Amino acid sequence: MPYSEQTITSKRPWAENIFTFTTTRPEGFEFKNGEFVTLGLRPEGKLIPRAYSIVSTNDDDQLEFLSIAVPDGPLTSHLAEADTGSSIWINTKSTGSLTLNHVQPGRHLYMLATGTGLAPFMSLVRSSEAFNHFERVILVHSVRHTPALAYRDELEARHGDEFLYVPTVTRETFPNRTRGADLFRSGELAEQLGLPAADPEQDRVMLCGNPQMNKDMSEHLEDNGWTMTNYKGVGNFTVEQAFVLQH
Repeated sequence: MPYSEQTITSKRPWAENIFTFTTTRPEGFEFKNGEFVTLGLRPEGKLIPRAYSIVSTNDDDQLEFLSIAVPDGPLTSHLAEADTGSSIWINTKSTGSLTLNHVQPGRHLYMLATGTGLAPFMSLVRSSEAFNHFERVILVHSVRHTPALAYRDELEARHGDEFLYVPTVTRETFPNRTRGADLFRSGELAEQLGLPAADPEQDRVMLCGNPQMNKDMSEHLEDNGWTMTNYKGVGNFTVEQAFVLQH
């Protein structure tokens, strides 16, 4: 695999087990906003690789990632302890199904994320591409506890007519305590935002989060006339699962 040794340049904690880190960027490495890449550490000489969605945009000089630290996780437990200046190995082949190539252009783009599934959507929100393809982009980020709302200040600052940010916290007192997927399915999300009901003919959906959310939302969408993007062609919703498979 085409791994390149790079350097961790910064780390920022968000919650007890959630943090952002940045790295140097392999020379000549290009990616589409919304894609993921495999990276890893060699704590005992042998590479431990995992898939990570890229938070930064293709225009940025460094790469940025959002991680959860799982106790005894083969990679994340070491990554959480890694210091700035430590080596990290990055595969220079990116891929993923949360790019704008994976959904047809439309009216509104709904991005539903749980936890660190926010990462690829940050890349899309930070670039101008999504706003050239859609009248409005709606990002719903659901977490259990408020500190896990990574990038909240940045996203609230971007909130406006073209971009709507909807944070939800399910296990604490918070203005919105309903899971994003439940808000979407019930129609309450569009109602809260003063938007017309989500329509598969006009709107598009991207999903990135825990496997149960991905599964439940995919089934709901397909049962209600939406078509998932797959090898047969581009549909009106797409889902990414790679980032949550292993830690």
